[in-house]
Amino acid sequence: MANNPGAKKAIRKIAARTEVNTARRSRVRTFLKKFDAAIAGGDVEAAKTAFLDAQSELMRAVSKGVFHKNTGARKVSRLHAQLKKLAAA
Repeated sequence: MANNPGAKKAIRKIAARTEVNTARRSRVRTFLKKFDAAIAGGDVEAAKTAFLDAQSELMRAVSKGVFHKNTGARKVSRLHAQLKKLAAA
């Protein structure tokens, strides 16, 4: 347990940051689910707009430190591959 004021403040900051990061991660997952739904529906135009939204949200999370840069890039790359596969079909 934290005993000095600095450690207590650190605990408060960590709790606040965790809450914000959880919300950001949840928001990213929501956009990923919307993209998956658009892909499953087979609608190319809806999938394109959902991809742009998901990509934007993922990169925003990367810039805020929620995800590592390479993780964001990998996820966007996989989403784009799915989009290209749908568009080619």
